[in-house]
Order: sequence, then C-alpha cells, then structure tokens
Amino acid sequence: MRRGAGWLLVAALLLLWEASARLGWVVSPNWPPLSAVLAAGWQDLASGELALRLAGTLWRAAVGLGIGSAAGIAAGLAMALSRAVALSLGPLVELLRPVPVPAIIPPLILLLGVDDAMKLAIIALSAFFPVAISTHQGAASVDPTLVASARTLGVPGWRIMLAITWPATLPFILAGMRVSLALALVVGVVGEMIAGDSGIGHYLVLMQFAVRAPEMYAAILVLAASGYALNRGFIAIERKLLFWYSAAAREGR
Repeated sequence: MRRGAGWLLVAALLLLWEASARLGWVVSPNWPPLSAVLAAGWQDLASGELALRLAGTLWRAAVGLGIGSAAGIAAGLAMALSRAVALSLGPLVELLRPVPVPAIIPPLILLLGVDDAMKLAIIALSAFFPVAISTHQGAASVDPTLVASARTLGVPGWRIMLAITWPATLPFILAGMRVSLALALVVGVVGEMIAGDSGIGHYLVLMQFAVRAPEMYAAILVLAASGYALNRGFIAIERKLLFWYSAAAREGR
C-alpha cells in the first residue's frame, strides 16, 4: 500500500506536468507537455539512437562500479584487519572523499583524455569511497570473541576470513555498493556531459543546444526509469545473497 501511494504521487506529478503545459499554466517553448515528451522518447527508442546511448552509459557505469567496488572492498578489509594500513590509508581516504567529482574531471582529462578511460576512472573513484568505508565498518564490527575462539581452536586465518569476517561484512559491502550504484550512473552521465561524444549525457547536451526540449526531457525520464530498475534489481540480488541475514534479523539474533 505504501508503494502504491508513492506511485500515485508520481502519477499525479506527471498529470500536473501535462496540465501545466496544455492549460497554459507554464508558457514556455522549453516546457513541452508530457505527451509530447513520451512521443519523442518512443520515437528515439524505436530508432535505436537513445537505446544505444543508454547502453553505452550503463556499460561504463557497470565497469567503473566493478573496478571501484573491488578496490573498495580490498582497501576496507585491509584497513579493518591491519592497524598500520588504517593509519596510513585512512587519512588519504578522508582527504579525497569530500572532493566533488566535477573538480576531478579537468585534471583527469589532462591525464587520460576524453575517452572511456577518463569516464571509467571517475566512476570507479566515486564508487570506491562508499564501498571502502562500508567494508571497513563491517569488518571492524565483527565480534572479536568469535575470531579469538576460532584462533584458539587452530582455525587458519583464511578460513576465519571466509567463515566469519566475510559473511559479517557482506551486508555492509552490499549497502555500500547500492549507494555506489546510483553514484556510478550519475557520475557517468556528468562525465559524458562535460567531455565525450557518446552516451546519454552527451545526448542531453546535444538536445539542449539544438533546443529540442521533448527529446531532452525524454532522455531524463529514460535515465530515471533506468536508475529505478537498476536499484530494484540490486535489491532483489541483495535479498537473494543475504537471505540468511534477513532471517536472523527477523528472529532478533
């Protein structure tokens, strides 16, 4: 019922958009009615142009997310398991984490150019910090009694990692990756808008310069729908991977 209420609000806002343009509440050539936007979006999707650009954006977001998440998991575990690594790497992470992504793009353009390498770098960098911090928090919160008991029983370090540390840290890792998923899509589009000749971000800029408002808004709606679908898909995967975690939470363990 709560989700239905949310969709009713979305539908109401879309109807308000249509009415504001059709009834003259907003008089502007750059505020087309929703029906015109949907028609333009369907035409661009049918032609394949918008679909190809969206596929390129999603591919770069997926690759960058994978690279950043892998590096974040490794860094987070290292900081949690080694005090020396935490003391040396922690200040660097906290120093770079607040830097806005648009501020990083100009030097990366000078270093990597405007091709996919630059876009993948900023996506991976944006995905790195949430995953690294979540992984660090998860691994650091593992009950030390469990680890000490396993060591007392002579369990090897690699088995402690697989049987105790990793399962306890996995919910935190997935939470960080879920945050990074949205960041990867946002940062990827921003990178395409600033530098590049492909992707849906570049398409948005082209439609803006061409004063083709319906196509521009249609691309934004496609991005919104894609982001929602990715988030719901990730939640479904998360529930499959963490079925034991949800059951334990329900039982109050």
